[in-house]
Amino acid sequence: MSSTDFAALGISAHVLKAVQQLGYEQPSPVQEQSIPILLNGKNLLGTAQTGTGKTAAFALPFLSNLDEKQKTPQILVLTPTRELAIQVAEAFQSYAKFIKGFHVLPIYGGADIGGQLRGLKRGAQVVVGTPGRMLDHLRRRSLDLSQVRGLILDEADEMLRMGFIDDVETILAQTPENCQRALFSATMPPAIRRVSQKYLGDAETVSIENKTKTVERIEQQYVTCKSHQKMDALTRVLEVEAFDGMIIFVRTKSSTVDIAERLEARGFSSAALNGDLSQALRERTINRLKKGQVDIVVATDVAARGLDVERISHVINFDIPYDNESYVHRIGRTGRAGREGKAILFITPKENRLLRSIEKSTRQTIKPMAMPSNEEVSGQRIQQFTEQLLKTMELPKLDKFKSLIKQLADENDLDMADMAAALAFDNQKERPLFPKLETIVATSGRERDSGRDRNRDRDRDRKDRNKDRGVRKEHRGQSGDGQSARSEQRRERDDRPQRELKAKEANANRDGVAMVTYRLEVGNNDKITPSNIVGAIANEADIESRFIGEIKLHDEYSTVDLPEGMPSDLLNHLKKVRVCAKPMRISRLDGDNRMSQKSSKNDDSAPARVPRKRPVESSDNKTLSRNVKNKRTAEPPKPTKPVFRGKGKNDDGEFGNDKKSKRAKGPKIVVDGSAPLTKKKKTYTKKPKRS
Repeated sequence: MSSTDFAALGISAHVLKAVQQLGYEQPSPVQEQSIPILLNGKNLLGTAQTGTGKTAAFALPFLSNLDEKQKTPQILVLTPTRELAIQVAEAFQSYAKFIKGFHVLPIYGGADIGGQLRGLKRGAQVVVGTPGRMLDHLRRRSLDLSQVRGLILDEADEMLRMGFIDDVETILAQTPENCQRALFSATMPPAIRRVSQKYLGDAETVSIENKTKTVERIEQQYVTCKSHQKMDALTRVLEVEAFDGMIIFVRTKSSTVDIAERLEARGFSSAALNGDLSQALRERTINRLKKGQVDIVVATDVAARGLDVERISHVINFDIPYDNESYVHRIGRTGRAGREGKAILFITPKENRLLRSIEKSTRQTIKPMAMPSNEEVSGQRIQQFTEQLLKTMELPKLDKFKSLIKQLADENDLDMADMAAALAFDNQKERPLFPKLETIVATSGRERDSGRDRNRDRDRDRKDRNKDRGVRKEHRGQSGDGQSARSEQRRERDDRPQRELKAKEANANRDGVAMVTYRLEVGNNDKITPSNIVGAIANEADIESRFIGEIKLHDEYSTVDLPEGMPSDLLNHLKKVRVCAKPMRISRLDGDNRMSQKSSKNDDSAPARVPRKRPVESSDNKTLSRNVKNKRTAEPPKPTKPVFRGKGKNDDGEFGNDKKSKRAKGPKIVVDGSAPLTKKKKTYTKKPKRS
């Protein structure tokens, strides 16, 4: 088709002149099918990919039927986001540049409502806005829909996903019955189809079905790497890929700021775009991208929805979207209006299923992308360095520097090549021309799945062999099973001393240092943990933790392996150290202690030993009497301390061994010294009260 084919479609002369001036050569399929239907005043339900020219498909016919004398709103356009509202308003303005007295007003949240109120009062034939702000103006009665002739729902599926469908139905209910309606959507969910059946009635359907849901001009690739390698992989791709403008999509608002700042630190001109920014900053960022002041915009899905910037050549999905439709809308920011584009997707090995889901949904295979090597990155940096050097040499103000270099070379007898190499080396310190980058290799999902299949087959074969062995064992009989069990137990008992010996040898020699076992008088009853012991010894003895050997906790005590040859003063210091407010009282574990430790360790497993009966002679001081008055003990009695008995009636009092009270009739000597000591009873004199 030629440019006159737009005239054949029936659009007005003013609109046709603007289209020709904008350089539109031929209408797209959706424009070719939609414009005649809308010019005839019929309702339209359009389904087409994003970036196929849907805005011109509804703007051109509605502007052709515009009444220039009517200043009240005639065309109402609903969009899901602020950026898309601004973009559609700019498109209407460019198509109606030859219509006298034309005014278009975008209204959306986040902007000054006072300016929007003044614009509505002044008069605007076309109003483009988001559903929320539209409802605000309807409640204020500042927006009059009584004379609206046409209503367009752009990106209806995105409005459904963002939860605006109820607001949209409220606005549709307030439009006149004879209002012409058009609905455009990249997909057609059941809720959107229900709204179209309710408010569009017998609408004409335009469906541009392609083999794939994404634009075929967009080259799609994916990179597999680990999460912590994404930033390095992104930097490498940015250095090798030749791009004009780029959008990097992430999941969270905080990630937009973080990645934009890190890219700025690496020398890339970038800016963040998210919903937390004010509307003025968002518009300024988009304008800077359009003017070439910023090359990279890091954005979220909502902030960049419907964004159409001609210089965007690359779209990078830094975080893979969970929704397949979001992926379609993301990469639709490039390759628009017949232009070519490239989309790169970053995935981790765990996200391979999401990649397959996207391929199945878009009916298109995404090819793997080889990570740029050191040579490719080095070649790109050398090329950029050469171009920058040639541009600098064209500057006219280099005479003083030339004379300075010549003087320096003559005075120091230096070669010009050596001086140039030194300057180049000094210039490339922050961004080396010959970098040694870390290898980024992550197993792809398909290779990992094939490996899993191989492992699964290997496990299945092993299970089959085990089953066969089990069948053979059953045929041997129960006697054979008993013998095999006993032989296995015997084998384990034979191997146990060897394992213990190896463990002792490993503990006795740690990093070439001989170890000695020490006993600590703290244990499980004191709620001690190995970390407490390690911390106390490492801090007080200044011993590295790797030289602190095996620690065993018992109820009343603990043991620890420490390097041999510990100085006596250090050992005395450790005896005073406290662990969890308990004195450590460290001592070397000698033979007697080891025997007591082994006996306490084997108390649970070994049977209790029966004590030997020893005859007790009458002359032996050791008593094993069951008499309650005499304490049962196996040790010789301790000498009793002299006790002051107090004054009696017939004596003056003396120190003795009598441990009975004053009521005792006579001195009674207790052999084992188990009688309690009696204290002298204190007497108090009651003072008379003062009168």
